[in-house]
Amino acid sequence: MGKTKWTGYAGTYTKGASEGIYTFTLNTEKKQIEDVKVAAKLDNPTYLNITADNRNLYAVVKEGSQGGVAAFSIDAESGALTELNRQLSGGASPCHVSVDSAKKTVVSANYHNGTVSAYLTNEDGSLQPAASVIEHTGSGPNPERQEKPHVHFAGFTPDEKYVVAVDLGNDTITTYAHDGGKLTEKAALSVRPGSGPRHLAFHPDRKFAYCMTELSNEVIVLEFDETSGTFKDVQYIKTIPEDFTENSQGSAIHLSSDGRFVYAANRGHDSIAVFAVGPDGKLSLVEYTSTEGSWPRDFVLDPTEKFIVAANQESGTLVLYARDPETGILTLLQKDVPVPEAVCVKFLHG
Repeated sequence: MGKTKWTGYAGTYTKGASEGIYTFTLNTEKKQIEDVKVAAKLDNPTYLNITADNRNLYAVVKEGSQGGVAAFSIDAESGALTELNRQLSGGASPCHVSVDSAKKTVVSANYHNGTVSAYLTNEDGSLQPAASVIEHTGSGPNPERQEKPHVHFAGFTPDEKYVVAVDLGNDTITTYAHDGGKLTEKAALSVRPGSGPRHLAFHPDRKFAYCMTELSNEVIVLEFDETSGTFKDVQYIKTIPEDFTENSQGSAIHLSSDGRFVYAANRGHDSIAVFAVGPDGKLSLVEYTSTEGSWPRDFVLDPTEKFIVAANQESGTLVLYARDPETGILTLLQKDVPVPEAVCVKFLHG
């Protein structure tokens, strides 16, 4: 019998009851989330990422009037977190953090400052001071949300040759070369004005990427040229019903590793939209699934990809679904698992 217990982590806001990063266990035999507890106490660790070797976790962090990234070691037996160090700078904390597979470079996106930062790591996974900080310029047509740049995502292309930054404030997706932590702009795509691009995920064939927009509630299908690092937008598809007129803001986007399905979360409509991927990379809607709570900020496929765990920020809950690998459809298994102010969920890799 294969492994039946998987360790997950939840990043949170700490404006209310939350104490920091939480850990939980997904029991695939019982089909339930168990053993939720505090893994590390820190302020506003809203986004997390885990290294490919499962030895380190990186979290955005707030400390007084400063913000930055904290590095942790992960205990191989218990999953317990031990902070190694943190790198901070003035102003608000970042909103997104990524790490390359070799665990040499960490990048973060700062929504409030409109910046992308790159850090080199030490042998133990601890962080050196920022090697590069790039400040974006420009704005968009939405006067309340696009008055200046708001970088919401920074991650690596599949071959890790480039770093991609998604800017909600100026409607751009920018590709950077990174050499020893130094970021150099290579290409930039302007998407539809006012769409507010937020998060991005690559197709496993590396020819396509999918960008979730926050303001227009769409997925942008992008053709990606791995050599030049350039993107081209080829489809915009709504993630909420056309007749839904209340406030809704797109949040997270993830793909199944076979590249057949794209999942996108909607805060307000409080749903996960399921899309099938066509041979040309374009999407068609399969269904909407309720997140059984308020403001689903992120979700994650478990290592078996037979389950999805979503995090409802406003209701402070995790919700568990079974995922049908053939149809992509989600079936509710468990809801109302308490994790206060839950934002981001990640699993240790299988």
